Amino acid sequence: MAVREIRLFGDPVLRTVCSPIERIDEGVVALVADLCDTVAFEGRAGLAATQIGRTQRAFSLHIDGEVSYVLNPEIVALEGEPVPTGEGCLSVPELWFEVMRHPRATVRGIDLAGEEVVISGEGLLAQALQHECDHLDGKLYINRLDREARGEAMRRIRESDWF
Repeated sequence: MAVREIRLFGDPVLRTVCSPIERIDEGVVALVADLCDTVAFEGRAGLAATQIGRTQRAFSLHIDGEVSYVLNPEIVALEGEPVPTGEGCLSVPELWFEVMRHPRATVRGIDLAGEEVVISGEGLLAQALQHECDHLDGKLYINRLDREARGEAMRRIRESDWF
């Protein structure tokens, strides 16, 4: 459908807990198309609905050159001890911090046909699954930083050209 503008830190929609998708209609089909079109750029690993101003529980992924999506995703398994993982966010551009993430994650949701989808992986995929589900719960990755790093992030945000 269209590449959408990405909402940036400070936009209240990014703090919204998303509602489950109750009915798959033309609006949901358009949302998925927009999510997939908007994530399909080099350097983009995932995109949650809130990042394009929508408050429905959906995200898209762009991992290893493949674009996919999940509706009503829920993390059903996190495996391994959390490890520091370098992370950034399209809604908090130009920042990169270490965030504690589990090395393996599994998400269950549905596709546009209402069929169950299970995505499980490690590395970048596990990180993206956790990051995007956080977005759908109204959390940004900087919320996961320790106090010192969060203070540094906020300082850099205030000094940025985009804020």
